[in-house]
Amino acid sequence: MRVLALGGAGEMGRVAARVLHGDSRVTALTIADRDEAAAGAFAAELGVEALGLDVTDGPALDAALRAADLVVNTVGPYFRFGPPILAAAIAAGCDYIDICDDPQPTIEMLELDARAKAAGVTALLGMGASPGVANLLAVRAGAELDRVDSLVTGWNIHSAHTEPTTTGPTAAVVHGMRQISGDIPVTRDGARTERPALERFRLDYPGLGTGEGRSFGHPEAVTLPLAFPGLRAATSVVVGDRTTTTALQALRWAIDRRLLTLDRAARLAARAEHLLPADPATLVAAGGLPPLFAIATGLRHDSPATVATALSQVPGLSMAENTGVPLAVGALLLAEEPRPGVHAPETLLDPDRFFAAFARHCIGAPDPAAMTVTTRDWDGPETNAAALSATLLTALVAAR
Repeated sequence: MRVLALGGAGEMGRVAARVLHGDSRVTALTIADRDEAAAGAFAAELGVEALGLDVTDGPALDAALRAADLVVNTVGPYFRFGPPILAAAIAAGCDYIDICDDPQPTIEMLELDARAKAAGVTALLGMGASPGVANLLAVRAGAELDRVDSLVTGWNIHSAHTEPTTTGPTAAVVHGMRQISGDIPVTRDGARTERPALERFRLDYPGLGTGEGRSFGHPEAVTLPLAFPGLRAATSVVVGDRTTTTALQALRWAIDRRLLTLDRAARLAARAEHLLPADPATLVAAGGLPPLFAIATGLRHDSPATVATALSQVPGLSMAENTGVPLAVGALLLAEEPRPGVHAPETLLDPDRFFAAFARHCIGAPDPAAMTVTTRDWDGPETNAAALSATLLTALVAAR
């Protein structure tokens, strides 16, 4: 398989490229980046081909895509580059995967489904941590119920550290400022609608008790109904300690009143972010909830029920590792069983196969059965506490 890594010299792209380069199924890997020097240096380190490429150069992009079987797109922001790069991949007959975490371009790219099917192209959107792994956690949680009425995917902001740059905040931080401001798409009463960002949500987590999250603009809130057609509500939330939550609310207030631009707010957020240590202990303590989880509510045996599934093993402590590794694993699974069309993770990937493949790249190469931990409100506090204490975040603690 010939792989084109767009943005391959960037923070997320490098991690994904290393995993792909180490897999025998990848016969050729091209590191393509607008920064030709960075692409060349990283490609030389791996011993692969480099390509200086501006994705806004249509003919050059088309030529690069036609020379590949699969394009791994980590070029952001996705509201600008996601739909046109996917359209170019479809036209070139090249399979596609990305880490798009913006709901609006996700909606636009899903509308290219018929075109992808006609071209025989398989496209997978949002295959990182959240969205990505979080979607598959939701599938596992929902599978425990006879009827799923609502799904919440959540991530702890203290686990989302990015590498500092000399040129300003990363695209991920700028994206974050957009997704905590204004209105964001969510699913309510079985339909997509717009609601203000950072709405407060009470989270009843079996085995951990009550927590709080704030709504955040992510694709899970609009793609999960694709896997759960009768779903009434879907929301993505961010959790954190009171200080962090207050800071997010202050940034939202300033952005919405045009006192801060998104870029200026991102600079302030990035400055504050790097004052927070990437300490595994904070990932549990801050907000009282796991770093990445999904909560499903609905019916089991005709009675109201709640189930939560959390990721309990990780490939590393950085956002790059926890996004780039799932991206590479998803790319390899996509190549094994292509299914033409445009998909979200929950409609294309089998969770068992994904977590078995993901486990090989996590700290300590854990048993696939230990990758997630599920707690149920009908199991009782002692059973849930034992499950959580036995597996939850053991890899993070070991990494300290």
